[in-house]
Amino acid sequence: MSDRTLYDKVWERHRVRELPNGQDQLFIGTHLIHEVTSPQPFAELRERGINVAFPERNVATTDHIIPTDPETRDDRPLADDSAEQMLSALEQNTEEAGITFYGLNSDRQGIAHVMGPDVGATQPGTTIVCGDSHTATHGAFGAVAFGIGTSQVRDVLASGCVAADKSDVRRVEVTGELPDGTVAKDVILRIIGDLGVDGGVGYAYEYGGPTIARMAMEGRMAVCNMSIEGGARVGYINPDETTYEYLRGREFVPEGQEFDERKTYWESVGSDDDAVYDDVVEVDVDGLAPMVTWGTTPGQVAPVDEPVPAPADLPADEREAAAAAQDHTQVTPGEPIAGHPIDVAFIGTCTNGRASDFRQAAAVVEDREVADDVRALAVPGSTTVKRTLEEEGVDRVFRDAGWEWREAGCSMCLAMNDDALRGDERCASSSNRNYVGRQGSKDGRTFLMSPAMVAAAAVEGAVADVREFDTGGALR
Repeated sequence: MSDRTLYDKVWERHRVRELPNGQDQLFIGTHLIHEVTSPQPFAELRERGINVAFPERNVATTDHIIPTDPETRDDRPLADDSAEQMLSALEQNTEEAGITFYGLNSDRQGIAHVMGPDVGATQPGTTIVCGDSHTATHGAFGAVAFGIGTSQVRDVLASGCVAADKSDVRRVEVTGELPDGTVAKDVILRIIGDLGVDGGVGYAYEYGGPTIARMAMEGRMAVCNMSIEGGARVGYINPDETTYEYLRGREFVPEGQEFDERKTYWESVGSDDDAVYDDVVEVDVDGLAPMVTWGTTPGQVAPVDEPVPAPADLPADEREAAAAAQDHTQVTPGEPIAGHPIDVAFIGTCTNGRASDFRQAAAVVEDREVADDVRALAVPGSTTVKRTLEEEGVDRVFRDAGWEWREAGCSMCLAMNDDALRGDERCASSSNRNYVGRQGSKDGRTFLMSPAMVAAAAVEGAVADVREFDTGGALR
């Protein structure tokens, strides 16, 4: 009887051979490309006279450096010289190699980890890589997906393979009923808070349990997206009917009999009922409150209505980092983070830049206004998401409330364009990282939370508990 995990099955089916250094040569089913980590690999191939091995297995987009301001979106050359060089290189490289590229004028352009699922390039039972650390997002579909470095981008382009070490597998069993006002972002922040930012080192995380099974695909993507913040390069969820229905009808997904045949394969790769794991942990989310980070890592997090811990009350090995983080963020130990003032509100990113994220936030925003002196940015994760929301009128809800409604891109998540914090601004953000300088200013302060919580903070001008807002049941 088989006792393998999905990770075991997918790895074995894509393993080419063992390399002399003990690593496995792993065949890659889908390679996602963006403008920041691809110019050098393409240049190296050109210098060596090597062609891209499998152009049809590569899909490219532009996301990190592009302007999201509608006023400057289409201006070429881009105002930033290095950004223009990266974008121009990607345009040239993909055209020469015959790689599908969703550029600035494409109706499919977007953040790689939003665009891939949008078009159905992300599918179960395969291996997916990208020169970006949040590639684990695609594991929500039952894929083994992980970020790679620039030299590995070169290897995938040249051979369709990478050299990789297989990880152990930890099953993260999530149980309990999520209360109103708490969503997938709160679940992953809770997991990271419990297991730590280094807890997943050496592991692939398999998320499961009844709470995960009840999540829609967009929530599952948010959970898997932040696996890397918990130290795990890979995070995945076994595919099920929710997965298959999401994929049906998308551009890269076959139809009719071929879809049924593909589905049979997808069903076969799920972890066996008696799968053997290297570790199992249970996280109970019954009664979970919305989570907000108080420090400079996603693991420095607490429920919005509970006191921020004093460094002295933490384990000895965490005290120094906690004290430094609180000195930076200027939170008050012993008091809840609710009420802590903010200057900027940002909704978007590969974590929370999907349609459901904006719909939930819109339920908070509607008929309310952004607080005085708060700058609020709503940045859809892809052109597909943006178009969907505009067809529904969601953009008007944000605009009427005083938000800036932007074009698709990574934006203020990492501030590689003009979307950045200024000075010591405090930002309520739906992004994934909050280390010092992440959003473009070494003095800026980032507080991670769900999109609906960001919306509530924008209204109040301070961190607020979204459960106190009447949203008509939109956050159930």
